[in-house]
Amino acid sequence: MRVTTATTWLFEVPLYDCTYVEPFCGGAGLAIELLRSGAVSAIHLNDLDRAVFAFWREAVDYTDRLCARIEETTCTMETWYDCKAIYRSSDALSLEDLGFATFFLNRTNRSGILKGGVIGGKEQAGKWSLDARMNKVDLIERIQRIGKLRSRITVTNLDACDLVSSYCDRVTDNVLMYLDPPYVDKGPGLYLNAYEEDDHRRLARLVAKLPCHWVVSYDAHDLIREIYSPFHSTDLALHYSAPEHARVGNELVFFSEKLTPPDMEGLTSRYRRPWAIDEFDARSAAI
Repeated sequence: MRVTTATTWLFEVPLYDCTYVEPFCGGAGLAIELLRSGAVSAIHLNDLDRAVFAFWREAVDYTDRLCARIEETTCTMETWYDCKAIYRSSDALSLEDLGFATFFLNRTNRSGILKGGVIGGKEQAGKWSLDARMNKVDLIERIQRIGKLRSRITVTNLDACDLVSSYCDRVTDNVLMYLDPPYVDKGPGLYLNAYEEDDHRRLARLVAKLPCHWVVSYDAHDLIREIYSPFHSTDLALHYSAPEHARVGNELVFFSEKLTPPDMEGLTSRYRRPWAIDEFDARSAAI
Protein backbone atom coordinates (compact mmCIF):
# COMPACT_ATOMS: atom_id res chain seq x y z
CA MET A 1 0.00 0.00 0.00
CA ARG A 2 1.36 3.39 -0.92
CA VAL A 3 0.04 5.08 2.24
CA THR A 4 2.69 4.72 4.90
CA THR A 5 0.45 5.18 7.94
CA ALA A 6 -2.06 2.74 6.49
CA THR A 7 0.80 0.30 6.00
CA THR A 8 1.51 0.37 9.72
CA TRP A 9 -2.21 -0.02 10.38
CA LEU A 10 -2.38 -3.18 8.27
CA PHE A 11 0.11 -4.84 10.59
CA GLU A 12 -2.40 -4.26 13.40
CA VAL A 13 -5.34 -5.87 11.59
CA PRO A 14 -6.09 -9.35 13.02
CA LEU A 15 -5.25 -11.23 9.82
CA TYR A 16 -5.15 -14.68 11.42
CA ASP A 17 -2.93 -16.52 8.97
CA CYS A 18 -4.71 -15.08 5.94
CA THR A 19 -3.80 -14.70 2.27
CA TYR A 20 -3.01 -11.15 1.14
CA VAL A 21 -4.01 -10.33 -2.46
CA GLU A 22 -2.99 -7.43 -4.71
CA PRO A 23 -4.83 -7.36 -8.09
CA PHE A 24 -2.66 -4.39 -9.19
CA CYS A 25 0.58 -5.46 -7.56
CA GLY A 26 3.17 -3.17 -9.18
CA GLY A 27 6.07 -2.99 -6.74
CA ALA A 28 4.39 -5.18 -4.09
CA GLY A 29 6.63 -3.86 -1.32
CA LEU A 30 3.94 -4.16 1.33
CA ALA A 31 2.95 -7.65 0.21
CA ILE A 32 6.50 -8.95 0.56
CA GLU A 33 6.93 -7.29 3.95
CA LEU A 34 3.66 -8.73 5.28
CA LEU A 35 4.81 -12.19 4.20
CA ARG A 36 8.33 -11.84 5.56
CA SER A 37 7.08 -10.54 8.91
CA GLY A 38 4.68 -13.45 9.34
CA ALA A 39 1.63 -11.17 9.35
CA VAL A 40 0.12 -13.24 6.51
CA SER A 41 0.65 -16.84 5.46
CA ALA A 42 0.65 -16.32 1.69
CA ILE A 43 0.42 -13.58 -0.93
CA HIS A 44 -1.13 -13.43 -4.39
CA LEU A 45 0.55 -10.92 -6.72
CA ASN A 46 -1.31 -10.08 -9.92
CA ASP A 47 -0.84 -7.50 -12.64
CA LEU A 48 -2.24 -7.34 -16.16
CA ASP A 49 0.84 -5.43 -17.28
CA ARG A 50 2.96 -8.15 -18.86
CA ALA A 51 6.19 -6.38 -17.89
CA VAL A 52 5.24 -6.29 -14.21
CA PHE A 53 4.16 -9.92 -14.32
CA ALA A 54 7.38 -10.93 -16.08
CA PHE A 55 9.54 -9.37 -13.39
CA TRP A 56 7.71 -11.05 -10.50
CA ARG A 57 7.69 -14.38 -12.34
CA GLU A 58 11.47 -14.19 -12.71
CA ALA A 59 12.05 -13.01 -9.12
CA VAL A 60 9.84 -15.69 -7.57
CA ASP A 61 10.15 -18.72 -9.85
CA TYR A 62 13.50 -18.19 -11.60
CA THR A 63 15.43 -16.41 -8.87
CA ASP A 64 18.90 -17.76 -9.66
CA ARG A 65 18.55 -17.01 -13.36
CA LEU A 66 17.56 -13.41 -12.71
CA CYS A 67 20.31 -12.88 -10.15
CA ALA A 68 22.94 -14.29 -12.51
CA ARG A 69 21.83 -11.95 -15.25
CA ILE A 70 21.96 -8.95 -12.93
CA GLU A 71 25.49 -9.91 -11.93
CA GLU A 72 26.66 -10.38 -15.52
CA THR A 73 25.08 -7.31 -17.13
CA THR A 74 26.99 -4.02 -17.37
CA CYS A 75 25.03 -0.92 -16.42
CA THR A 76 25.54 1.21 -19.52
CA MET A 77 23.41 3.34 -21.83
CA GLU A 78 23.71 0.61 -24.45
CA THR A 79 22.05 -1.82 -22.03
CA TRP A 80 19.44 0.81 -21.19
CA TYR A 81 18.52 1.25 -24.86
CA ASP A 82 18.32 -2.52 -25.31
CA CYS A 83 16.02 -2.88 -22.30
CA LYS A 84 13.88 0.05 -23.43
CA ALA A 85 13.39 -1.62 -26.80
CA ILE A 86 12.42 -4.90 -25.12
CA TYR A 87 9.94 -3.11 -22.87
CA ARG A 88 8.32 -1.26 -25.78
CA SER A 89 7.72 -4.52 -27.67
CA SER A 90 6.87 -6.57 -24.61
CA ASP A 91 4.05 -8.60 -26.18
CA ALA A 92 6.40 -10.31 -28.63
CA LEU A 93 9.30 -11.18 -26.33
CA SER A 94 10.15 -13.89 -23.84
CA LEU A 95 9.16 -13.39 -20.22
CA GLU A 96 12.78 -13.97 -19.20
CA ASP A 97 14.06 -11.04 -21.28
CA LEU A 98 11.11 -8.85 -20.37
CA GLY A 99 11.45 -9.58 -16.66
CA PHE A 100 15.08 -8.50 -16.65
CA ALA A 101 14.38 -5.42 -18.80
CA THR A 102 11.65 -4.39 -16.37
CA PHE A 103 14.03 -4.71 -13.45
CA PHE A 104 16.82 -2.81 -15.23
CA LEU A 105 14.57 0.09 -16.25
CA ASN A 106 13.11 0.33 -12.76
CA ARG A 107 16.60 0.69 -11.32
CA THR A 108 17.92 3.13 -13.95
CA ASN A 109 14.91 5.35 -14.70
CA ARG A 110 13.98 8.43 -12.71
CA SER A 111 11.70 7.51 -9.80
CA GLY A 112 11.73 3.93 -11.11
CA ILE A 113 9.01 4.70 -13.66
CA LEU A 114 9.24 2.27 -16.58
CA LYS A 115 7.93 4.80 -19.08
CA GLY A 116 10.18 7.54 -17.68
CA GLY A 117 13.59 8.86 -18.62
CA VAL A 118 16.97 7.55 -17.58
CA ILE A 119 18.71 8.90 -14.48
CA GLY A 120 21.25 11.51 -15.58
CA GLY A 121 19.69 11.95 -19.01
CA LYS A 122 20.60 10.27 -22.27
CA GLU A 123 23.83 12.23 -22.44
CA GLN A 124 24.62 11.20 -18.84
CA ALA A 125 25.46 14.81 -18.02
CA GLY A 126 23.35 15.04 -14.87
CA LYS A 127 24.39 15.00 -11.23
CA TRP A 128 23.68 11.26 -11.03
CA SER A 129 24.52 8.50 -13.51
CA LEU A 130 22.20 5.69 -14.51
CA ASP A 131 23.88 3.23 -12.12
CA ALA A 132 23.18 5.38 -9.03
CA ARG A 133 20.57 2.89 -7.79
CA MET A 134 22.14 -0.29 -9.17
CA ASN A 135 23.80 -1.78 -6.09
CA LYS A 136 24.08 -5.30 -7.46
CA VAL A 137 25.14 -7.03 -4.23
CA ASP A 138 22.25 -5.57 -2.24
CA LEU A 139 19.66 -6.10 -4.98
CA ILE A 140 20.67 -9.71 -5.56
CA GLU A 141 20.41 -10.42 -1.84
CA ARG A 142 16.91 -8.94 -1.79
CA ILE A 143 15.76 -10.99 -4.75
CA GLN A 144 17.22 -14.15 -3.23
CA ARG A 145 15.20 -13.54 -0.07
CA ILE A 146 12.07 -13.31 -2.20
CA GLY A 147 12.95 -16.56 -3.95
CA LYS A 148 13.13 -18.36 -0.62
CA LEU A 149 9.46 -17.46 -0.07
CA ARG A 150 8.27 -18.82 -3.43
CA SER A 151 6.20 -21.65 -1.94
CA ARG A 152 3.93 -19.02 -0.41
CA ILE A 153 3.76 -16.61 -3.36
CA THR A 154 1.36 -16.88 -6.31
CA VAL A 155 2.05 -14.70 -9.36
CA THR A 156 -0.59 -14.22 -12.09
CA ASN A 157 -1.16 -12.08 -15.19
CA LEU A 158 -4.94 -11.64 -15.08
CA ASP A 159 -7.32 -8.78 -15.66
CA ALA A 160 -7.92 -7.34 -12.19
CA CYS A 161 -11.70 -7.57 -12.55
CA ASP A 162 -11.44 -11.24 -13.45
CA LEU A 163 -9.26 -11.87 -10.41
CA VAL A 164 -11.61 -9.99 -8.07
CA SER A 165 -14.55 -11.88 -9.55
CA SER A 166 -12.85 -15.20 -8.78
CA TYR A 167 -12.58 -14.21 -5.12
CA CYS A 168 -16.26 -13.20 -5.03
CA ASP A 169 -17.11 -16.89 -5.26
CA ARG A 170 -14.95 -17.88 -2.28
CA VAL A 171 -16.83 -18.01 0.99
CA THR A 172 -14.03 -16.99 3.32
CA ASP A 173 -12.97 -14.21 5.65
CA ASN A 174 -9.39 -15.43 5.54
CA VAL A 175 -8.36 -13.09 2.71
CA LEU A 176 -7.32 -9.43 2.73
CA MET A 177 -7.33 -7.75 -0.67
CA TYR A 178 -5.69 -4.39 -1.39
CA LEU A 179 -6.68 -2.72 -4.65
CA ASP A 180 -4.73 0.21 -6.08
CA PRO A 181 -6.38 0.79 -9.49
CA PRO A 182 -5.10 3.13 -12.21
CA TYR A 183 -5.83 6.75 -11.40
CA VAL A 184 -8.84 8.41 -13.04
CA ASP A 185 -7.27 11.70 -14.13
CA LYS A 186 -3.69 10.76 -14.94
CA GLY A 187 -4.00 7.02 -15.50
CA PRO A 188 -3.39 7.09 -19.26
CA GLY A 189 -0.07 8.84 -18.75
CA LEU A 190 1.12 6.51 -16.00
CA TYR A 191 -0.17 3.03 -16.79
CA LEU A 192 -0.07 0.76 -19.82
CA ASN A 193 -3.50 -0.55 -18.87
CA ALA A 194 -5.38 2.63 -17.97
CA TYR A 195 -9.06 2.48 -16.99
CA GLU A 196 -12.08 4.17 -18.57
CA GLU A 197 -15.14 5.14 -16.51
CA ASP A 198 -16.90 1.85 -17.26
CA ASP A 199 -13.86 -0.06 -15.99
CA HIS A 200 -13.86 1.83 -12.69
CA ARG A 201 -17.58 1.19 -12.26
CA ARG A 202 -17.27 -2.49 -13.08
CA LEU A 203 -14.48 -2.90 -10.56
CA ALA A 204 -16.50 -1.14 -7.85
CA ARG A 205 -19.46 -3.46 -8.45
CA LEU A 206 -17.22 -6.49 -8.06
CA VAL A 207 -15.51 -5.14 -4.94
CA ALA A 208 -18.94 -4.66 -3.36
CA LYS A 209 -19.55 -8.40 -3.76
CA LEU A 210 -16.34 -9.53 -2.09
CA PRO A 211 -16.91 -11.67 1.01
CA CYS A 212 -13.40 -10.94 2.30
CA HIS A 213 -11.75 -7.91 3.86
CA TRP A 214 -10.59 -5.32 1.34
CA VAL A 215 -9.01 -1.86 1.04
CA VAL A 216 -9.15 0.37 -2.08
CA SER A 217 -7.06 3.51 -2.69
CA TYR A 218 -7.67 6.08 -5.44
CA ASP A 219 -7.01 9.63 -6.50
CA ALA A 220 -9.60 12.03 -5.06
CA HIS A 221 -12.07 12.23 -7.93
CA ASP A 222 -15.84 12.84 -8.00
CA LEU A 223 -16.42 9.64 -9.97
CA ILE A 224 -14.70 7.57 -7.29
CA ARG A 225 -16.56 9.32 -4.47
CA GLU A 226 -19.80 8.45 -6.23
CA ILE A 227 -19.21 4.79 -7.01
CA TYR A 228 -17.68 3.96 -3.62
CA SER A 229 -20.06 6.16 -1.59
CA PRO A 230 -21.65 3.24 0.34
CA PHE A 231 -18.34 2.34 1.99
CA HIS A 232 -16.27 3.67 4.88
CA SER A 233 -13.61 6.06 3.62
CA THR A 234 -10.76 8.35 4.63
CA ASP A 235 -9.60 11.46 2.77
CA LEU A 236 -5.86 12.05 2.66
CA ALA A 237 -4.02 15.26 1.82
CA LEU A 238 -0.54 14.12 0.85
CA HIS A 239 2.75 15.65 -0.14
CA TYR A 240 4.31 13.60 -2.93
CA SER A 241 7.97 13.74 -2.08
CA ALA A 242 9.68 12.06 -5.01
CA PRO A 243 12.16 14.77 -6.07
CA GLU A 244 11.00 14.98 -9.68
CA HIS A 245 7.32 15.30 -8.79
CA ALA A 246 7.17 17.20 -5.49
CA ARG A 247 3.58 18.43 -5.08
CA VAL A 248 0.52 18.20 -2.89
CA GLY A 249 -2.30 15.84 -3.80
CA ASN A 250 -5.40 14.22 -2.39
CA GLU A 251 -6.26 10.56 -2.16
CA LEU A 252 -9.21 8.47 -1.05
CA VAL A 253 -9.02 5.17 0.81
CA PHE A 254 -12.11 2.94 1.14
CA PHE A 255 -12.63 0.00 3.50
CA SER A 256 -14.87 -3.05 3.59
CA GLU A 257 -17.62 -3.24 6.18
CA LYS A 258 -15.69 -5.22 8.78
CA LEU A 259 -12.60 -3.01 8.69
CA THR A 260 -12.38 0.15 10.78
CA PRO A 261 -10.60 3.02 8.98
CA PRO A 262 -7.34 3.88 10.75
CA ASP A 263 -6.55 7.27 12.22
CA MET A 264 -4.41 8.84 9.49
CA GLU A 265 -4.32 12.30 10.99
CA GLY A 266 -0.90 13.80 10.55
CA LEU A 267 0.00 11.80 7.44
CA THR A 268 1.58 14.43 5.20
CA SER A 269 4.07 12.81 2.88
CA ARG A 270 5.11 9.76 0.97
CA TYR A 271 7.28 8.82 -1.96
CA ARG A 272 5.15 8.87 -5.08
CA ARG A 273 6.31 6.53 -7.81
CA PRO A 274 3.29 5.78 -10.03
CA TRP A 275 4.65 2.44 -11.16
CA ALA A 276 7.97 1.84 -9.42
CA ILE A 277 8.89 -1.59 -8.13
CA ASP A 278 9.21 -0.11 -4.66
CA GLU A 279 10.69 -3.34 -3.35
CA PHE A 280 13.94 -2.44 -5.07
CA ASP A 281 13.99 1.30 -4.55
CA ALA A 282 16.93 2.50 -2.47
CA ARG A 283 14.50 4.49 -0.32
CA SER A 284 12.25 1.52 0.44
CA ALA A 285 12.68 -0.38 3.68
CA ALA A 286 10.55 -3.33 2.60
CA ILE A 287 13.51 -5.71 2.57
